[in-house]
Amino acid sequence: MTTTTVDPGEVAKFEAMAAEWWDPQGKFKPLHMLNPCRLDYITSQIAGEFGRDLAGPLPFKGLRILDIGCGGGLLSEPMARLGAEVVGADAAARNIPVAQVHAAQSGLNIDYRHTTAEDLAAAGEAFDVVLNMEVVEHVADPQAYLTACQMLLKPGGLMICSTLNRNPKSFAMAIVGAEWVMRWLPKGTHDWRKFITPDELYALIEKAGLRPVDRKGMVFNPLTWRWSLSARDLSCNYVTASVKP
Repeated sequence: MTTTTVDPGEVAKFEAMAAEWWDPQGKFKPLHMLNPCRLDYITSQIAGEFGRDLAGPLPFKGLRILDIGCGGGLLSEPMARLGAEVVGADAAARNIPVAQVHAAQSGLNIDYRHTTAEDLAAAGEAFDVVLNMEVVEHVADPQAYLTACQMLLKPGGLMICSTLNRNPKSFAMAIVGAEWVMRWLPKGTHDWRKFITPDELYALIEKAGLRPVDRKGMVFNPLTWRWSLSARDLSCNYVTASVKP
């Protein structure tokens, strides 16, 4: 495998948690809580970009979607249910059998692979959509990684990329709150120094050869215990959309 942007230490963290991907009360509880908000953004952006009606049957039929850093398949499975041809890729080998077993139990046909964005690009793979969710803050070289993601898109293709802002609030929420106080994630899951501001991410995306078209914050409400999208608050979690000219 070509591993130019893979950080072995980051991969090891997620390999250690692989068996818990589908436990909503386990170590991936934050992702299970965030997933409806992520899916709301992803589906609306794909539908808008490709002229699909989400109220119709199998609205993503005919679209080839890559879920890079797929983990246990929390995003791959909803995309498959919407009719897309889905490839789920992850650099952590232990995630793949977990994802495969769950997809089989759910009656879904998803092509899960232990591979990297660079290897897929070198093989000439091409996709209409690349889902790049909560991965860029874990790679060794964000610019090279995003460039590989750009290479994987067909002309007119769409990349959805989410990550964490780098500021005192994100440190308090993602590190102190999620890891130290609530213990939703093992300590050390995130490295605050690798967090990326929205402006930095836009610059990286543009340098990679993509055109940013949208960004939204994903905001947690501790009273309702739910996440929602925000056009103004990108202070912690946020998500972007960009297209390949």
